[in-house]
Amino acid sequence: MSDVDNDNYLALDKWEFDSEVCRVFTDMLRRSIPQYDVMRQSVFDVARPFVKKNTHIVDLGCSRGDALAPFIETFGTDCHYTGLELSDAMLQASRSRFEKLIDNHQVTIKKHDLREPYLDIQASLTLSVLTLQFTPMEHRQRILRDIRRSTVKGGAFILVEKVLGDSADINDMMVQNYHQMKRHNGYSDESIERKRLALEGVLVPVTARWNEELLRTAGFTQVDCFWRWMNFCAWVAIAD
Repeated sequence: MSDVDNDNYLALDKWEFDSEVCRVFTDMLRRSIPQYDVMRQSVFDVARPFVKKNTHIVDLGCSRGDALAPFIETFGTDCHYTGLELSDAMLQASRSRFEKLIDNHQVTIKKHDLREPYLDIQASLTLSVLTLQFTPMEHRQRILRDIRRSTVKGGAFILVEKVLGDSADINDMMVQNYHQMKRHNGYSDESIERKRLALEGVLVPVTARWNEELLRTAGFTQVDCFWRWMNFCAWVAIAD
């Protein structure tokens, strides 16, 4: 898919997960997220030992269901799978993908705004893959506390986020490397800048250190980073 074909959504003043973004979403992620397949596989490999029979696996911001799919394929009827999503276009896509499993009450795809009260659910695993960064800062600590309360003993939370560098100089270096990666993957300088402007104030990253502090304050006593590429990180947080 060409840069022009893939970037029509960048004409938006502000980023929206609408039908146009949904249409190009998988290709966009592969070209925009460094080591995309490595990240996805690492999330699954780290998370799978925490899955417990007869509990929920929850995906926050499930989009098209790519994070849930390998867990459904691996654990089948041992668990119930819940995807939370706010975008109508993404809800339609994931509901279509898991239609038979939804009809069998094995999968639930629910429209949910994370700024609203959290689910009453018992989960052994919750995933947040590039989702928390789109929620307002004032809600993030409460969201993480709710996730911790819903996590059974020995369960885990997986957080993948875009992050800021610890200093302005380090952050600039990582951003430049990230933009170079996007150029290598076919994005023009114009499209990179247009997307940056579209995401301004919508995607609000914090430092890796700050994310770890938020997780510990929420009550996760074991927190560690298991994947990082420049300004992208993934953590596992365990509920003891």
